[in-house]
Amino acid sequence: MKTNLLVAVLFFFAGIYMSSAQQDNRIGVMLNYGTEVEAIGAGANAEFPILENLSISPAFIYYFPGDQYGGSLNWWEINGNANYYFVNNENLGFYGLGGLNYTHVSFDWGDESFGGIESSDGRFGLNLGAGANFNIGSNITPFAELKYVIIDGGQLVLGAGVKFSI
Repeated sequence: MKTNLLVAVLFFFAGIYMSSAQQDNRIGVMLNYGTEVEAIGAGANAEFPILENLSISPAFIYYFPGDQYGGSLNWWEINGNANYYFVNNENLGFYGLGGLNYTHVSFDWGDESFGGIESSDGRFGLNLGAGANFNIGSNITPFAELKYVIIDGGQLVLGAGVKFSI
């Protein structure tokens, strides 16, 4: 299951990269904080312009919640966003974002040999938010994002990182 998901994500990123003919393609890394999981996460994202003020931006985030409630919590999400740039000048690119989210949560409690409990669930949701790219005159672009994931329980996600021009 995990191998199939990894292969699907890699094909998704590769397909988007191959279909984009623009020169402002970027890939990046980021740190995030999720209010529902109450943990820091690390992730990867990309940005592929498709129109003058519109780009698509896939992302993957893995959170590090550690041990909670006497068990182990595993939480990750895949996002497919569209970014619309309201401001895009030489110093700042400010955008609104909207898109789809898939969140997967699993919880393992206790030792399996003594009747431990394993549970997992995956849900689809919507992303709404805003972000900014800070153009510093190099191939590295710092950015920050704030989004709300509309899903059972909801989650506000704060993120920051860097994107590299490719």
